[in-house]
Amino acid sequence: MKKPIKKSPTSKTTKTAKIVKPAKAPVVTAKAVAKPVAKAPAPVVRKPAPRPAFTIVTAQIDVGFGNTLFIRGEGGGLSWEEGVAMICAADDAWTIKLPVSGGPVAFKFLLNDLIWCGGENYEARVGAKVSLVPMF
Repeated sequence: MKKPIKKSPTSKTTKTAKIVKPAKAPVVTAKAVAKPVAKAPAPVVRKPAPRPAFTIVTAQIDVGFGNTLFIRGEGGGLSWEEGVAMICAADDAWTIKLPVSGGPVAFKFLLNDLIWCGGENYEARVGAKVSLVPMF
């Protein structure tokens, strides 16, 4: 009589696994390549022009040795009650830098802060450089 064959606990019957081959990668041809999308240009941001810091007034006049030219007015830190001494830039040139104010500067020149120049008041736009010839 034949002895029955005992199966060992490790030798269980298993199904064989199906071997799956990896799929081939698709071939990309030149026609299939998408064209890159052109980027829109960045918007141009314009910075505002810098605001002028001073209104510069120059008087072309020789006031004589020992005399000083003054300026009075409104705007740019000026007052009609008290004059501000101008700086002697040359024998016949006096200048001053007035801080920028909210509007135009109206002014007049004075010799030694006593004698007013003739004519109407002068006016300068904000941040302008003006050169004038006052008459006394």
